[in-house]
Amino acid sequence: MADMNTSIGNTERKPIRCKARKAGQPLVIEEVIVAPPKAYEVRIKILCTSLCYSDITFWKLKDPPGCFPRIMGHEAVGIVESVGEGVDEIMKGDYVVPVFIADCGECKDCKSSKSNLCSKLPFKVSPWMPREETSRFTDLKGETLFHFLFVSSFCEYTVVDIAHLTKLHPQIPPNRACLLSCGVSTGIGAAWKTANVEPGSSVAIFGMGAIGLAVYYDFYWTSKVAEGARLCGATKIIAVDVNPDKFEIGKKFGVTDFINPKSCEDKSVSQIICEMTDGGADYCFECVGMSTLVEEAYASCRKGWGKTVVLGVDKPGSQLSLTSANVLCSGKTLTGALFGGLKAKSDIPILVKRYLDKEVRLDDFVSHEMKFDEINKAFNLLIEGKCLRCVLWMD
Repeated sequence: MADMNTSIGNTERKPIRCKARKAGQPLVIEEVIVAPPKAYEVRIKILCTSLCYSDITFWKLKDPPGCFPRIMGHEAVGIVESVGEGVDEIMKGDYVVPVFIADCGECKDCKSSKSNLCSKLPFKVSPWMPREETSRFTDLKGETLFHFLFVSSFCEYTVVDIAHLTKLHPQIPPNRACLLSCGVSTGIGAAWKTANVEPGSSVAIFGMGAIGLAVYYDFYWTSKVAEGARLCGATKIIAVDVNPDKFEIGKKFGVTDFINPKSCEDKSVSQIICEMTDGGADYCFECVGMSTLVEEAYASCRKGWGKTVVLGVDKPGSQLSLTSANVLCSGKTLTGALFGGLKAKSDIPILVKRYLDKEVRLDDFVSHEMKFDEINKAFNLLIEGKCLRCVLWMD
C-alpha cells in the first residue's frame, strides 16, 4: 500500500531544489531546480521509477529527437505535491501514475472507444511540456534541462500535465504501480484492447522483455480460460528471443514454445512459426523495436485474418519493406499500438483492480529493486539482458 503520509513539505508555488539523474555517459546525479506547475500542470514527488528499454534507446541517440541535457525516465508513480490553475480532478496528496500518452477526455479521439491517440495533446518525443514549448527544469546555473516523454521521472520531483496523470487506488504498492506507467500496461493492452485475443488463438511474440511477457500473460486472462489456460493443448504461445534463458521466465507467463533465431539453421523464424501453427499465428506482437522483426512478425501471421501489432520503439527514420502485392493478397492486418491501445484514465484503474484481485501478477515482472543512486548499475543489467524490470526507490 502507498504511504499517503509521505512528507512533501510546504513548497507550493515555490521552486524545488532536488536531485536528478541527467542523461550523459553515464547518467550523472546533480541538483536541479523544479519550477512550480503552471495552468493544467501538476508537480509530483516521485516514489518509485522503473527502467524501460525506451529510456536506453533515446539515451543513446545523438541526433533529434535525442537532445541533451535531458532528465530521462517515464515509468513512475508519485504523490501530488502541488497543482496549477485549472486542475480539479486531483489534489495535493493524491497518489498518481504519469503516462507518456495524453488522455484529455475532451477531443474526438479521447471520447471515442476506437482510439487512445489524443488529438488535443498528440504524442511526440518532445523536450518540452505539452501545452507550451518550455521546460520546468533548470540546473543551478539557470540553464534549461529538457523533458522526456512528458514525464522525466529520473528526478525526485517532476512536473506533468494533468492529461498525462491518472489517480490510483492507494492499496497498490508503489513498486508495482510504477509498472503500469508503460511496459506492462502496453503488453496487456495490446492483447486485450488492440488485438482482442480470442480463446484458442495462437500467438507469437517477438522479444521477451516486460512488454512481451505482459502480452503472454494477458492472453490467458483475456481468453477467459484462467487456470486451465496453460493446459490448453490446442493453443500455441510462441516466444521468439535470442536469449534462451528467458524461456524459463516465459513459462511462468504461459509460454509454450521458444524459438531462438540463432538456432534456426536454414529456415526463417516465419517459416518455423507457420509450420508450428499450420499456416501462421493468429496474432503476432513485435516488442523489441526493429523494422526487420516487424517484417518477420508480419510474415509469421496467418493469411486472411492474421494480425501483427507493433509495440517496440525503433530508431527514428527506420522503414519497413513490404510489397504492395503482399499487403493486397495476404489479407493481413498490421497496426501500431502506443500504450497498447489503453486509455490511461479509464483502463489503468481496471488493471489495478485486476492486480488487487490477484489476476494480474505484477510481482512476477520485477526482477530487481534498487536505490535510485544505483541507476547506472540498473541500466547495465537491462542492456546486458539480465533484468526484466528494475524498480528504483527514491528514498
